[in-house]
Amino acid sequence: MSTVKTEKARHRFSLRDIGHAFLTANPLTLSFFALLLGLTFGALVIIFTTPVVLRSWGDIFNHWNGIFHAIKITFDNVMAAYRAIFTGSVFDPPQLWHSLTTWSQWPNTLTPLSETLTYATPLIIVSIGVGIGFQTGVFNIGANGQAIIGAVAGTAAGSLVHMPTALHVPFTLLAGFIGGAITGAIPGLLKAYTGASEVIVTLMLNYVCANFLIFSLLSTSLQQPNQQNDISRVMDPSAQLAPIFGTSTGLRVNWGLVVAILVVIFAVWFLDRSTTGFDFRVVGANAAAGRTAGIKERSVYVWVFVLTGGICGLAAATQVSGVNHYIDGGFYAGSAGIGFTAITVALLGRNRPIGIVWGALLFAALGVGGRNMQAATGIPLDLATVIQGSVVLFVATPALVREVFHLKGTTERSLQLASKGWSA
Repeated sequence: MSTVKTEKARHRFSLRDIGHAFLTANPLTLSFFALLLGLTFGALVIIFTTPVVLRSWGDIFNHWNGIFHAIKITFDNVMAAYRAIFTGSVFDPPQLWHSLTTWSQWPNTLTPLSETLTYATPLIIVSIGVGIGFQTGVFNIGANGQAIIGAVAGTAAGSLVHMPTALHVPFTLLAGFIGGAITGAIPGLLKAYTGASEVIVTLMLNYVCANFLIFSLLSTSLQQPNQQNDISRVMDPSAQLAPIFGTSTGLRVNWGLVVAILVVIFAVWFLDRSTTGFDFRVVGANAAAGRTAGIKERSVYVWVFVLTGGICGLAAATQVSGVNHYIDGGFYAGSAGIGFTAITVALLGRNRPIGIVWGALLFAALGVGGRNMQAATGIPLDLATVIQGSVVLFVATPALVREVFHLKGTTERSLQLASKGWSA
């Protein structure tokens, strides 16, 4: 009898613990509620920018059931938009059921998820690099430039050098890593030995790298033969990451996804298990304490930029090898480059590898699903960007989320680690 009571008490205690954890301002609940607020804000944007919705609310006094009709129109339009995002980025439930019952048309069923994973693969890798920098207290906004040089190096290795596939793919990815690492070493050395601000140096290097890309595509042997435009040679088939499900299926997700998974595993081990990763985190949390403990601060700054730059270069090489197979003058350049998106993804994931994976998948799903939403409902693709921006806004203001949902606990410590790089 006592055993039964003990088990019941333990069960009640576990449910109470779950409820307490859900109402506590920890990174998981904050991200969840930030996403909820972002989707709510997106719904409001749909309501106030969709003519048929506004017209239905303007006619509520013209019919006896006008207000109920307006509510239905509003609900239908909001749900249609979010349904289109989901079916365009994950799967269409009726299509999935058809494939399960007939065991056919699997490529059609898996295409949305395949596109999301294809979009997310380089974003996961480059965001891991940016997140490691944040953990060390440096604000690397040069990931775009580092990725560009990695793409140039990887494309050159994949198109100008010829070797068997077993050697060519690793050689191409290694070339991308080295290109990004060399680019990252520049701001690392300047910060370590001159005290230069990494924010300014990495920002300006983005422009240098973008112009170097144009130079490489117009004035070197990397340019495609008999071509006057800024477009590179196509990578050899031996240097390309093949689609996981084969070319016949039309699914673009490739073995670069495995590279991304390996990078995440490495980041988890490096930050939590390695001595060097511990030194990185100590310097990021308190550089003075690190110096007192004998950690060489200059060495940490150099190596963190070498590592993060290399990871960003690897991301670009993975993208070229697995999807594009060539580069042009617009590759990752401009304000919408992947390196800038990686900053928001890293912050959304609280600079932790697993959190970054979920953040990258969310951004990829909104980007891919947004195109389907525009095609299915006519709502502009920019709405997906609005949702992304609002989610990041709420993640960056945890005090607001905590007050809106009356969450318990504080979040100052996580905010400090996320934003320390601005003043490092």
